[in-house]
Amino acid sequence: GDWCVNASGHLERLYAFENFAGAMELANRVGEIAEEENHHPDFYIAWGKCRIEIWTHSVGGLTPSDFYLAAKAERVWGELIR
Repeated sequence: GDWCVNASGHLERLYAFENFAGAMELANRVGEIAEEENHHPDFYIAWGKCRIEIWTHSVGGLTPSDFYLAAKAERVWGELIR
């Protein structure tokens, strides 16, 4: 996907939608996965967009689990745009 490492050293991706509901659906579905894994990203939701920022708070940076969560977010995104 279009994930990048931002200036804070966190994984980040901005997803674009045609409406607010799509952005909320992505955030809610990724949020459910995150809750199950006890790994909580930051979400920014606005009309037509959802930005997800992932890092491991306890180490102040990236770990393999951050990349796994990003991959799961990509899978959800793929399901939504079909």
